[in-house]
Amino acid sequence: MQDPEIMSQLEQLRVEHRDLDDAIAALSAQARPDQMQIARLKRRKLRLRDEIALLEDQLIPDIIA
Repeated sequence: MQDPEIMSQLEQLRVEHRDLDDAIAALSAQARPDQMQIARLKRRKLRLRDEIALLEDQLIPDIIA
């Protein structure tokens, strides 16, 4: 992947990560929150965080010390 492609994908993942934050907050604010749905969203959010970290690592060149 080229840097512009990685940057574009990173931005998409970050937007989705923020959207999940909003969805989790909205579900939690309900009178009877659906705990299973919240748990699924949180797991998805963790997977996104891992994907973001992998892509960020691809942008940083390996430095041999």
